[in-house]
Amino acid sequence: MGAAPDEGESTPSASPAREGSAASTGTRTTPSAGWALLGSEISVLFRRRRTWVMLIALAAIPILIAVAVRISSAGSTPGRGPAFLGQITNNGLFVGLVALIICVPLFLPLTVGVVAGDTIAGEASSGTLRYLLVAPVGRGRLLLVKFVAAATFCVAATLVIVIAGAAIGAALFPVGPVTLLSGDTVSLGEAGVRALLIAAYVTLSLLGLTAIGLFISTLTDIPVGAMAATVVFAIISQVLDSLPQLDWLHPWLFTHYWLNFADLLRQPIDWSSFGSNALLQLAYIAVFGALAYGRFSTKDVLS
Repeated sequence: MGAAPDEGESTPSASPAREGSAASTGTRTTPSAGWALLGSEISVLFRRRRTWVMLIALAAIPILIAVAVRISSAGSTPGRGPAFLGQITNNGLFVGLVALIICVPLFLPLTVGVVAGDTIAGEASSGTLRYLLVAPVGRGRLLLVKFVAAATFCVAATLVIVIAGAAIGAALFPVGPVTLLSGDTVSLGEAGVRALLIAAYVTLSLLGLTAIGLFISTLTDIPVGAMAATVVFAIISQVLDSLPQLDWLHPWLFTHYWLNFADLLRQPIDWSSFGSNALLQLAYIAVFGALAYGRFSTKDVLS
C-alpha cells in the first residue's frame, strides 16, 4: 500500500514507461479530460451487450404484467398481488407503477449491483485500470466518473420500466385521467409528470446502493464478487427493514424509503418521503464515496 497520490500525479506503482509517457506529454488533470473520460465511460457502458440484455429484461417485466392481466379471465383478486394491480384494467398507466413496485426490491438492485460492482474491479480484472490512470485525471476524478456512469444506468433502467409500462399499458388498456390515492383526479399530462417524478424517486433511491457497489469494487479485482456483494447488501438491508424488532435501525437503512413513492400520488404531493430519502441516499453517497476514495487512493494498481 503506497501513500495517496495527488490528483493527476503518477501512482507509486506506475511503470517507468507510464511515468515517461506522462512526463513527455506534459499531461495534467484538466476538466476537459474528466468530461472526455465520462463520455467515453458512458459510451462503453451502453455499448456492452450485458447492459442491453439487462435493460431488455427490465422492459420485459411491465410487458409480462400487462399481458398476464389482459389474458386473465378471472381478473385480479382484491388484496392479492402488488399494489395498484387491480387498477391496470381501468387505466393502462398503472402498468409502469406496478412494474416498479415489483422491480425495486430485487430486479433493479440486481442490475445496479452488476454495473456498480464492475466499476473498478472490472477494469482491474481486464488489466485496463492502470491505463485509465495514465489519462490526465486523478484517482478521485476517475471514481467520480465511474459513479456518474453507474448513476446514468440507474436513470436508464428506471425510465425503461416506466416507458415500457406506459407503452404496453396504452396498447392493451384504456388510458385517461388518473384517480390519485387522495381521491382527486388529474389529467393525463399531469399523470405523466407524476410518473416521471416517481422514476426520479426510484433513481435517487438506487444511488446509495451505487456508492456501496463502487466502494466494494475498490476492494477486489474480482468483479463477480463485487457484484454479488453489492446485491447481498441490498437484500440484507431489506431483510433488516422488515424486522419490527429493529425499528430503531430502519430509518438508517438505505432501502427504508424505497417503496414510499406512493406519496407522489396524492393531492397535494407529499414531499416528506422524497426529502427523507434524498438525505439518506446523500449520506450513503458521502460515507461510501469517502471510503472508496480512501481505499482507491492508496491502492497499488498492478493491472
